[in-house]
Amino acid sequence: MNLEQQRGYARAHAGPGWFVTFEGPEGSGKTIQAARLHASAVAAGIPTTLTREPGGTPLGDRIRQILMDAGEDSVPLGPRADALLFNAARAQHVDDVLRPALARGELVICARYADSTLAYQGYGSGLPLAALAELQQLATDGLRPDLTVLLDVPVEIGLGRKGSDEQQRFEAGFDLAYHQRVRDGFRRLAAAEPERFVSVDATASEARVEALVRAAVGRLAGLETIAVVPPGAAGDEPELPALRITR
Repeated sequence: MNLEQQRGYARAHAGPGWFVTFEGPEGSGKTIQAARLHASAVAAGIPTTLTREPGGTPLGDRIRQILMDAGEDSVPLGPRADALLFNAARAQHVDDVLRPALARGELVICARYADSTLAYQGYGSGLPLAALAELQQLATDGLRPDLTVLLDVPVEIGLGRKGSDEQQRFEAGFDLAYHQRVRDGFRRLAAAEPERFVSVDATASEARVEALVRAAVGRLAGLETIAVVPPGAAGDEPELPALRITR
């Protein structure tokens, strides 16, 4: 981390709220940890919006059905169609949910965001990263997270956490090599932006992961109360980068 990062980097959006995203390969626990963080924030009296991608809006939920359906009647999709559909849902999500909540001064917690498209359709499926980045810029209108928590888990462990009846299209229809490329992609994205990402070992217990997440989020200016966890829940003192976002 360079000197400018140590002093605190510019906020990623103009609103008064905070934008925290969860990323990671399949089975890493994004939905669970996003919900736990939401509960902690509410208990701390912080106005909070919990959402997910794809989804979060009526349009996004309809697109989600197309993208995630693994049934016999599912629609075959190629990587370019995937990227366009994910970003169509994202554009509506940004306009209808994310920016309004941030403007209200809320903590916005989102399970998956634009990094997933780079990891899945870029690193996983081989679409050009530069083209995806341009599409992402259009869909998000430049809205970037203040903090992204990467829940990292080996592919075999993550996929093994879901039974056959829980598997959606990306678990059921893509091989281990694809998911390994996705995981590697997430790790490369995190390494390229250490001022935004915090990586957490998602093979640990849910309580341990939650404590690490709360410690990371609690380093954002104004969210310090979230970092308070029950004694012993985190085990040893979490080792996290000296992250501080200026208000």
